[in-house]
Amino acid sequence: MIRVLVVDDDPMVRRLLRTILRPDDIDVVAEAGDGDDAVTQAQAHHPDVVLMDLRMPRVDGIRATTLLRALPSPPGVIAMTSFDTESAILDAVHAGAAGFLAKDSSPEDIVAAVRAVALGDGWLSARAARTVMAQLNTDPVAAASREAQLRLQLLTEREVEIARAVTEGTSNAEIARQLFVSEATVKTHLARALEKLGMTNRVQLAVVVARAGVECSSA
Repeated sequence: MIRVLVVDDDPMVRRLLRTILRPDDIDVVAEAGDGDDAVTQAQAHHPDVVLMDLRMPRVDGIRATTLLRALPSPPGVIAMTSFDTESAILDAVHAGAAGFLAKDSSPEDIVAAVRAVALGDGWLSARAARTVMAQLNTDPVAAASREAQLRLQLLTEREVEIARAVTEGTSNAEIARQLFVSEATVKTHLARALEKLGMTNRVQLAVVVARAGVECSSA
């Protein structure tokens, strides 16, 4: 069973997510109305995945994600947003979020994201990828792009090719079809790339690739 913690200050949203997350392999073990309570509930119930609203009173989703990722056995965090606060999305990347969902995502996408993050694959939809990449182009820390380029030199040509596909929000299955290889091969290359770069999910990998691209476009 995939244990899920739902965090949102709107009880109606929490109830809706409970209704959506009803497959036999998913169990919503707890809810929280703010980031502070999210940490308390995570410590009590040990979820595998946390669906985290980014905008909440008191302790917001960014701070809560940072605190959750600092736990001894941290859950994977999926940031839920309306995509109207692009800077918050990038902040969530830095905080350690492993996936992003729009609040109007389909039930199928929400379930798929939970399963992906539970497996350690992360979830970056095409819409989320565009938003993150657009924000990186105006982010003041884009000067770190040269360092990102150097880090990418640790990867093989195939690993870089797959990493670039990840920045477009392409799934492992889609990448496999594009490269005429098996999905297992894509997962292996992706795992090796993450290990070489000391990362834990594909969102972090997408950010490094995007930063390297910022430098290339401005050189």
